[in-house]
Amino acid sequence: MSYPGYPPSGGYPAFPGYPPTGQESVYPPAGQYSYPPAPGGYPPAGGGTYPAAPPSTGYPGAAGYPAPGGYPAPGGYPGAPQAGGMPPYPGAPTGPGFGVPPAGPAFGGYPQPPAQSYAGGGPAQIPVGYSGGQAPSPMPGPPAAVVQCTQGTIQAAPNFDAGRDAEILRKAMKGFGTDEQAIINVVANRSNDQRQKIKAAFKTMYGKDLIKDLKSELSGNVEELILALFMPSTYYDAWSLRHAMKGAGTQERVLIEILCTRTNQEIREIVNCYKSEFGRDIEQDIRADTSGHFERLLISMCQGNRDENQTVDYQKAQEDAQRLYQAGEGKLGTDESCFNMVLASRSFPQLKATVEAYSRIANRDLLSSIDREFSGNVERGLKTILQCALNRPAFFAERLYYSMKGAGTDDSTLIRIIVTRSEIDLVQIKQMFTQMYQKTLATMIASDTSGDYRRLLLAIVGQ
Repeated sequence: MSYPGYPPSGGYPAFPGYPPTGQESVYPPAGQYSYPPAPGGYPPAGGGTYPAAPPSTGYPGAAGYPAPGGYPAPGGYPGAPQAGGMPPYPGAPTGPGFGVPPAGPAFGGYPQPPAQSYAGGGPAQIPVGYSGGQAPSPMPGPPAAVVQCTQGTIQAAPNFDAGRDAEILRKAMKGFGTDEQAIINVVANRSNDQRQKIKAAFKTMYGKDLIKDLKSELSGNVEELILALFMPSTYYDAWSLRHAMKGAGTQERVLIEILCTRTNQEIREIVNCYKSEFGRDIEQDIRADTSGHFERLLISMCQGNRDENQTVDYQKAQEDAQRLYQAGEGKLGTDESCFNMVLASRSFPQLKATVEAYSRIANRDLLSSIDREFSGNVERGLKTILQCALNRPAFFAERLYYSMKGAGTDDSTLIRIIVTRSEIDLVQIKQMFTQMYQKTLATMIASDTSGDYRRLLLAIVGQ
């Protein structure tokens, strides 16, 4: 399935052309869209070491993750505590701590996020941020800041020469036939910033637009994938949001996937790009295409004002958990605005602590309470925020799995996630995918796609 009208015949895209006339090598300014752009962004970029994937035997159990239908069954998400507190996992050391993949099946059938690093210590063997090896009291002291290591499958190529790459692409498209493998070898092994430089060099050297040349030589899913790779990352997110709301119908899951998972800086840049490139106000488009509590949640996300302090305030987590319980399970009806306020404004590490506190107060985990109190798109949006707080790579692994599961393939979702996460955390997404589904991401891509499209996807995921 592709976006409506993507790529449209005779133009790319149908609203102001890509790249904008007269600005082909201007947008974005070099280096403007690094990830994340400011210290304290979540998650930090970088190729920090990452724990090896657990043995393929026994972790996690084949059953239990995720539930049919695209979202986990009530009872938790990777990294969520079980109702009633935080008991030790089967195979884990006795005591209150958790956080390390067990030797046996994961409790609840859900994998845990990779071991995390803490200030002054090694991989955590206890709840994130808790000190002294003990379960927290209701009001524990200040924790150490969490360092979430992430890594992309695509790194900037060493000894990069934009002119040489432009020449390779020109030769691959010149004359009779197209050398698709030569194109794949270039685009799958250059960072997005390097691809923008290749595009500019191509126009300088040959007086032709690389995107138009690629469109004339390629078709179908491989064309969509390569054009996505050549879009600046911020433009691609803005473009995806525009297409999700353009025309009849709205692709709500695209809105949720982008607006509920990006950092503050990324969201602000997306909002500005949406305005400058398409001449539209994203908030007005959201209001025109959505309604009710879902509309309010998306408008909150568009502000890009989530707290990004990585230090957890456990007293606030306890207070927020109590507030959420009183707004949902603890009363008749639901105070939706309370859920919106907490989930839209708290940092992701803070939300994880709130989830843990909530399970002690309510004897039920927060995700299952949202299942009971909400429905439809607002439920999916709230759960996406919590899922990213608990285990962001697992959220994207799940989205990738359901893009390929069953008859047919949701190619636009597959392309969008592979491209947008390729320089951020696709290494971790691959490892979570294997843990959750007992097969590799590459294996599923290979069985669900074909031809140059398959070769390019596998090259990006590092196979």
